[in-house]
Amino acid sequence: MYSVAFTIFGLEIKWYGIIISFAVLVGIMLALRSAKKKGLKEDDILDFALFLLPSAIIGARIYYVIFEWEYYSQNPSQILNIRSGGLAIHGAIIAGIIVGIIFSRVKKIDFWKLADIVAPSLILGQAIGRWGNYVNKEAYGGPTNLPWGIIINGEKVHPTFLYESIWNLIGFGLLIYYQNNKSKNDGELFGLYLIFYSLGRFFIEGLRTDSLMLGNIRVAQLISVLFIIAGTIIFRKKRMEVKKI
Repeated sequence: MYSVAFTIFGLEIKWYGIIISFAVLVGIMLALRSAKKKGLKEDDILDFALFLLPSAIIGARIYYVIFEWEYYSQNPSQILNIRSGGLAIHGAIIAGIIVGIIFSRVKKIDFWKLADIVAPSLILGQAIGRWGNYVNKEAYGGPTNLPWGIIINGEKVHPTFLYESIWNLIGFGLLIYYQNNKSKNDGELFGLYLIFYSLGRFFIEGLRTDSLMLGNIRVAQLISVLFIIAGTIIFRKKRMEVKKI
């Protein structure tokens, strides 16, 4: 698939950017709908999005550059070149959590309520956004003979972007079901998101050939383990608060 969708006045508009923009739009619309049910103002969600989106992009890029510093230290002019990819979702999530904490304190909004509103939007956006990896021919796995393998550079490989997209869609359905039928306290949904997404990412990352590395450790797997622990603590704590009530 050709990565450029069309050209305007000599500027190439890439499918990667279109797909990510669509994912963001869908996520915001879903969050606005959830905000009504949670009793938050739509304006607060829109204001949060204005701070969250640039912060997430910056965080995703900083994270990626840090773990690819050997390359970027020799090619500093490429640090700001995000049009070719190089955005790490874990960096975006970490930046988003930090911005969310600050925003909720400034606006005097319950952080856990805000996090629960964002969680389904985030995992659905990730499911959509992974298709940007497909058009960029990145985030794929090692060789495979499975019928759903894709051809990259003349070799049939695991479409790990597809695996994660499907996993995230399942996670989105799970979160919506839990939100409508099981959730009792703010924060549970966000904890469940961290656990579910990270479990899938840990195993899928093991198939990838382009993992960011910290020595012999795949960084995404390390962060996934930390997110699973954090998510479990958050989820159990919030459930325990319900029982005490």
